[in-house]
Amino acid sequence: MDLLKLVAFDEEDLAVLSAHLQDAALRVEDVAFLPKERRFALCARRFDWESDPAEPPRRRLTGIHFDRVQNARCRNMDPRRKDEVLNLLAVTFEPTTAPSGVVTLIFSEDRAIRLEVECIEAQMKDMGPVWEVESRPEHAPPVILDQAPASGGKA
Repeated sequence: MDLLKLVAFDEEDLAVLSAHLQDAALRVEDVAFLPKERRFALCARRFDWESDPAEPPRRRLTGIHFDRVQNARCRNMDPRRKDEVLNLLAVTFEPTTAPSGVVTLIFSEDRAIRLEVECIEAQMKDMGPVWEVESRPEHAPPVILDQAPASGGKA
């Protein structure tokens, strides 16, 4: 399969990113807020939901960044515990004064990262390495909306 590259400029696009990122694993050290660049970025090991279920399950190294970020806050996370593993469950958006709002990355164990954004402007890109894993997450796969590919990727 080709490397996936998606962009998000509205809530529907963000829902597609969220579906592809469901069950992504990352460490606290893989997360960065760059206030001068107004960017929030992370590197995750996303579960490859779009692969054939008959094949062994696998993960992919994926980069995600959000632009136009005004502030970032975390809940129930200690930035000093860099090796702590986070399990990403969903990415949501709550509008405030359009087009501004709050993007929330929701993790297991009641953890979250809240990004105050001018507008939704995000990109997700697979970075190459793919590896087999022992098991699939134990729930139904996410619903990935059928939409036109973004920048040569597949949705």
